[in-house]
Amino acid sequence: MSELRFDDVTVRYGRTAAVDGVSLAVPPGAVVGLVGESGSGKSTLARAAVGLAPIAGGRITLGGVPVPARGRSRPLQMVFQDPYSSLDPRMTVGASVAEAMPPGGSRADRRAEVERLLELVHLNPACAGAVPARLSGGQRQRVALARALAARPRVIVADEITSALDVSVQGAVLNLVRELQRELGLSMLFISHNLAVVRYVASHVAVMRRGRLVEQGPAARVLTEPGHEYTRELLAAVPGRTTRRSRP
Repeated sequence: MSELRFDDVTVRYGRTAAVDGVSLAVPPGAVVGLVGESGSGKSTLARAAVGLAPIAGGRITLGGVPVPARGRSRPLQMVFQDPYSSLDPRMTVGASVAEAMPPGGSRADRRAEVERLLELVHLNPACAGAVPARLSGGQRQRVALARALAARPRVIVADEITSALDVSVQGAVLNLVRELQRELGLSMLFISHNLAVVRYVASHVAVMRRGRLVEQGPAARVLTEPGHEYTRELLAAVPGRTTRRSRP
């Protein structure tokens, strides 16, 4: 396993810096939660990691090697917010998952791997023949996770993967993320605007505001003794949550 690093990364849209000099690391086997309000730049950073947003400065590396922006076998795979739009509505679930696999293997082997991946994300392998429209939102997001895992990535970038789901379904998907991390030693950059969600899955937390990181560190510290006022504001917005203010 290798560390994913963002070193002084900047992404610009015209004259505006959507991401401004961000440095962040995702250690091997860790889930790092990146949190911030809408427009903070966290999704832009995610898109830069997988080559969907060109960087204007800095670099993104995996194990010390620049992350390739193109190519079929990319070491980073992204799971998007909307599971319906991220899956081809004309393809069956099995075909979508199989499409992401590295080339090679017999048809029977690939079919067996599709079934294994669907079971891994707690889906009945029989749904391999279904199209996305026949599945619920939670099931589609599980398919998107299976598809990402099919590519055998070294890191998964999960961008607001529960925010489009019903509250009753969010918990099950978060439990799945924790289970995958525990069983597979999965490395993940987990992006959310919801600190309560990040607190549940992440061992490390980074807080982003207006394109910059304002605070980062172990989740236990950042979420109990936040050092930045913006982090305290985010925590105050979590229902039933109180935090101690840092001493001046």
